[in-house]
Amino acid sequence: MADEVDEERKGPALVVGLGNPGIEYQFTPHNVGFLAIDRLAEQGGVTVNNRRCRALTATTRIAGRDVVLAKPETYMNLSGVSVRDLVAEYEMQPESDLIVIQDELDFPLGTLRIHTRRSSAGHNGIESIIGALGTQDFLRIRMGVAPERKVEDGERYLLAPLSKAALAVVDGMLDTAVEAVKVILTEGAAAAMNRFNRKEEKA
Repeated sequence: MADEVDEERKGPALVVGLGNPGIEYQFTPHNVGFLAIDRLAEQGGVTVNNRRCRALTATTRIAGRDVVLAKPETYMNLSGVSVRDLVAEYEMQPESDLIVIQDELDFPLGTLRIHTRRSSAGHNGIESIIGALGTQDFLRIRMGVAPERKVEDGERYLLAPLSKAALAVVDGMLDTAVEAVKVILTEGAAAAMNRFNRKEEKA
């Protein structure tokens, strides 16, 4: 997102949450991106149930701008196929129009940070998007899912259901993610990074 929000811009923004389709994955650490999209949709009074570009989508309005919410149905490792097609269909520029919400095993559960122009850091969904778009230049809201205990098998942990206590922490993090999206779209990326990344550093 540009640091200064262009009030005249008419095109939509695209907010993609990463996850895996299927009820068995719904409340796993790897699916917090999907849960964030559901929370955005709930607040916008829409349901994410339109099938487009291999994703479930809905359109809402945030800060006077149309925003396409999307949950790719390709499974995590092929997320880029769906994101590339959505970006093309809406004639978007990833650096100014795309926000991706992802889980982050490198951050403690409940931590949220906003970054751009970074490598995938081993996240297969982000790796797929970078490969499909041919750029790292898009915003990411990274939602920490690492438990206090050491994780021996990261993949197994990410695909296992969250505990009740962890879900309570995630619930608060989803509200923060929604707030972060709104700040990005109203005030720009730099303001959002300054607010949310600094908040985490002080915590």
